[in-house]
Amino acid sequence: MTSGKVDVVVAGHACVDIFPSVPAFTGSFAELFRPGKLINVEAATISTGGVVPNTGLPLRRLGKTVRLMGKCGNDLFGSALVDKLTSQATGDEISMRVVDGETTSYTIVISPPGIDRIFLHCPGANDTFDAADIDQTVVAAADLFHFGYPPLMARTYGNGGQELAQIMANAKSAGATTSLDLALPDPAGPSGQVDWPAIFRRTLPHVDLFVPSIEELAFTLQRSAFDTLLARAADGDLLAGIDGKLLGELGQACIDAGVAVVVIKCGRLGLYVRTAGKQRLEKTGRARPGSLDDWADRELFEPSYHVEKVVSAAGSGDNAVAGFLAAYLNGCGVEDALRYACAVGAQNVQVLDTTSGVKSWDETTRQVRANRPKNEVTIPLRDWRFDVQAAHWISPRDRQR
Repeated sequence: MTSGKVDVVVAGHACVDIFPSVPAFTGSFAELFRPGKLINVEAATISTGGVVPNTGLPLRRLGKTVRLMGKCGNDLFGSALVDKLTSQATGDEISMRVVDGETTSYTIVISPPGIDRIFLHCPGANDTFDAADIDQTVVAAADLFHFGYPPLMARTYGNGGQELAQIMANAKSAGATTSLDLALPDPAGPSGQVDWPAIFRRTLPHVDLFVPSIEELAFTLQRSAFDTLLARAADGDLLAGIDGKLLGELGQACIDAGVAVVVIKCGRLGLYVRTAGKQRLEKTGRARPGSLDDWADRELFEPSYHVEKVVSAAGSGDNAVAGFLAAYLNGCGVEDALRYACAVGAQNVQVLDTTSGVKSWDETTRQVRANRPKNEVTIPLRDWRFDVQAAHWISPRDRQR
């Protein structure tokens, strides 16, 4: 795939993920990890992490031709990262820049069963990633360009986000449909101190598909809302405080900023979507929606599929995005695109690592069509209507209500 058409370029954050096998525990996280305590664990699982593998490799499993673009150091973790990628993709599909003197990014994921995970993260070479690390000749041949995790990549959000805006503008100018994912900024670190609304004003006009989580979007776009959610959260669970009003405000703000489609990941609850009108959707590049009538002026909430045993939620959001993008590229309508996203996210949480649970497109299609049970949506959706046949919620603002 050194030349010719590419379905998706997935670029941005890439790292090595290390998952110690922590035993089940009935107490709190603080009780489990007391200073000075020895915790016996089993063999660690080592896998790739970050948006490049976590979204790119599932897209490949779902039948898309991909090109993976990231940056790492010429060190032990760098070798492990490249080896892990090449074990799951061909050499032509991988465009990792290996740089002498840089440190490869790594994350230690501590995820005891039944307790939310915590990350120990080294940003490494991701902090120096910029537009020059992207092969524009490949982007020019791609239907869709997906970029992820700018809050974990210092150069992209520095200087008012000029580099991030340039990355997305370059892809847009090349004719690709553009897609952007986020990560949660560190409130106490540099990424938590920058003016994200200003960065979005510069960047989002170049973004067709925007796929952040509710926590990420509230923090970066409406910090007061994030702080309110955090203050109300029991045991740090921000999802318990969201409602249809907040989702609607955040979704509309993204549309007003220039985005064509915004999908807000709401963890175990499901996915919210808000779309722009036909005029904006017509300008979404080579991967324009299959049916503008179906996609224009929509607002829905798709509940997640029920999973009997959740092993780990690491990478579930990235996998859900892969399901959504694959369905979008295959010409699916907005409802089916959300179902594929939820299905792939459900596949992910049944394994410990971030990519091995993802099935083929055909297998995933069978799961989507099986009408499996969904989780109950426990957040207030005032004036929304539940469609029993479709098993999702429809906003009063949805054009096809």
